[in-house]
Amino acid sequence: MEKRTLGPSSLLVSVFGLGTMTFGAEADEATSGSILDRYVAAGGSFIDTADVYSAGVSEEFIGRWLARRGRRDDVVLATKGRFPMGADPADRGAGRTYLTRAIEASLRRLGVDHVDLYQVHAWDSTVDLDETLGVLDEFVVTGKTRAVGVSNFTGWQLQRAVSRCRELGLTPLASLQPQYNMLGREIESEILPVCIEEGLGVLPWSPLAGGWLTGKYDASVRPTGATRLGDDPSRGIEAYDLRNQPATWRVLDAVGSIAADRNVSMAQVALNWLRDRPAVSSVLLGARTVAQLDDNLAALGWSLTSEEVARLTRVSAPGMPLYPHGFLEGYAGVRVWKDLGYRAAPPPFGR
Repeated sequence: MEKRTLGPSSLLVSVFGLGTMTFGAEADEATSGSILDRYVAAGGSFIDTADVYSAGVSEEFIGRWLARRGRRDDVVLATKGRFPMGADPADRGAGRTYLTRAIEASLRRLGVDHVDLYQVHAWDSTVDLDETLGVLDEFVVTGKTRAVGVSNFTGWQLQRAVSRCRELGLTPLASLQPQYNMLGREIESEILPVCIEEGLGVLPWSPLAGGWLTGKYDASVRPTGATRLGDDPSRGIEAYDLRNQPATWRVLDAVGSIAADRNVSMAQVALNWLRDRPAVSSVLLGARTVAQLDDNLAALGWSLTSEEVARLTRVSAPGMPLYPHGFLEGYAGVRVWKDLGYRAAPPPFGR
């Protein structure tokens, strides 16, 4: 499997990473172990988890799997901390005290003396940013992690964090972990340009938009049964009523057409498109079963043509924000929209 350097770090991550939010929730320990075995057998090396995934159970599953394997050095291991793990909602955050407890607890559950990438799971407005970045730097200096990153930051938050690391002489951020897929390209407005300009690696989560890009849902029938939205149609940002829009079905029609022509799954089409987006280092697969993982990994065996990429990019392109992007480019002729290769020119102002 292709390996890519993660931002300014020395880490090499496989182009498809393994996200483990399903472990302990939608996949039991035996299934989780089989998924891990199949992933590394296919050449995968980047495993991403978080302390809040099933309240620590995901990390425990991975820790016991690592112990059974008896080796650690061929795996790039990442985890995250920030959100509460116990009953007290105040016991949370990106301050020194909480993050120190969080990483030490993660190391215990994983059964390792260090992780390769430690990430702050979200911005914390109650803590001075310099404190957060300072403790991340200490984790690197003391050997608890080899590199640091963030997840779910806005554009200004990410740029501020990158700049303060530089100004204070701290360990630079290696990565951002955002939602990114053909139905969710909002990061291309302000966030992805920061990653490109500053050299951060992007680790997209939800690359299949919570299952939408697999073609499992229908425009006229609310989902039921053993699917994520069948269990809970109002689930988060992938909720059925939120996504059930004409723009979604236009994208799915294009993905389905290419999949049929190629005799591959729609998931493979969506993953192939995403892995070659600017700044993407590793796309995090979130399989619930070995069969799902096998299908996802089959995307490694072929590539989209330039014409197919252009078609998918065009049909899924987000509209330019009316202000300031549309205003400045449409009226003032000021180039503010970062060229991400998804259109030759910005659309007319107001469209």
